[in-house]
Amino acid sequence: MFLLEAPYVSDFLKRSVVESGAPVLDNGMAREALAGSGVRLLPADEFAGLLRAGKGRLYSNSENCIQWIEENLADTELPGRIALLKDKARFRDLLRDLYPDFRYQELRLDELAGFDPATFPKPFVIKPSVGFFSLGVHKVHADADWPETVRVIQEEVREVSDMYPSQVLDLGRFVVEECIEGEEYAVDAYFDSRGEPVILNVFTHLFASENDVSDRVYYTSSKIIRAWEPQFRALLAEVGRRAGLRDFPIHAELRVDTRGGQCKWAGQQCAAFIEINPMRFAGWCCTDLAHFAYGLNPYRHYLEQTRPDWDAVLEGRKGKVWSLVVADIHPDVDRAAIESVDYDAFRAAFAKPLELRPVDFRRYSAFAFLFAESDESDISELESILKSDLRRYIRMK
Repeated sequence: MFLLEAPYVSDFLKRSVVESGAPVLDNGMAREALAGSGVRLLPADEFAGLLRAGKGRLYSNSENCIQWIEENLADTELPGRIALLKDKARFRDLLRDLYPDFRYQELRLDELAGFDPATFPKPFVIKPSVGFFSLGVHKVHADADWPETVRVIQEEVREVSDMYPSQVLDLGRFVVEECIEGEEYAVDAYFDSRGEPVILNVFTHLFASENDVSDRVYYTSSKIIRAWEPQFRALLAEVGRRAGLRDFPIHAELRVDTRGGQCKWAGQQCAAFIEINPMRFAGWCCTDLAHFAYGLNPYRHYLEQTRPDWDAVLEGRKGKVWSLVVADIHPDVDRAAIESVDYDAFRAAFAKPLELRPVDFRRYSAFAFLFAESDESDISELESILKSDLRRYIRMK
């Protein structure tokens, strides 16, 4: 069953919804996205009734769905499971014994100015307890950095607090936590009806520097899948057991410390969760990267409870990487003063662009999402775009 919400529904998701024949909630986003498709949209009471009766498993493209779930499925276990993962402080509590030396602390917005950074090991990260898309996330390296960090956060609260519902982005509470070192990975997966995790994609997150917390570049490859799918699946199984997750899609973010780490999992590498986002795969339909890279349909796998045969899927795909590039707009740029974006020039920055998806840059803090293919031996175009402020593609009024 599909609950479609803002901010974005891709053409690939639209086709998947139509081809599935699955029930879709009647709301403004569904009417807009599926206009003329012939798909019958179900009123809220009928849609919720099917879920209560166990006659469907729910997928949403956006965490904006959480408010509807809270209001219409309050008598089910679903809102509680969502809240357990969405609230970063509660999620840390859930896994406390797995990472016994990991330091974290929750603060209200009005407590930030009075917080003494000297009481916390550095570097540390501060981020919203309920957050999305790296909004409000900052890395603090020294005590002297704290006043400026608080000032910037207060500005961000004023600017972005109305972009998403409070269930998705709540800038009233923050978590201060020590940095998890190592390479960062993102995982699209679901828990099946028996509670077993099924991984649908693994991609690594590139950063321009150690201070970078943006979501600019991700990529996947057969090498990444083969290296990490088994271990990440084992970690997710433990989370699912603790949280009681079944028929539940997620997007997880982890870091792997190749020097050893602060968890008790065996092996030379130690993977630690950053967060797990509920009810969706990669946001803004970026989970479609699995389609471009491997010919997979994540939505269909979840709805039909099927598993990718990774050995067969990865056959013949050695030596390539498939990337997702988020063309985020620098915070110093006045989005209201943007006249246009040179999308052709942005696409031309990549040797093999696969799909460009423009974004309403006056409403959101990005102007496009782009999928591309590169040779594994040369990802210089990704490294170049990672370090660019992208102003060359923006024309101001």
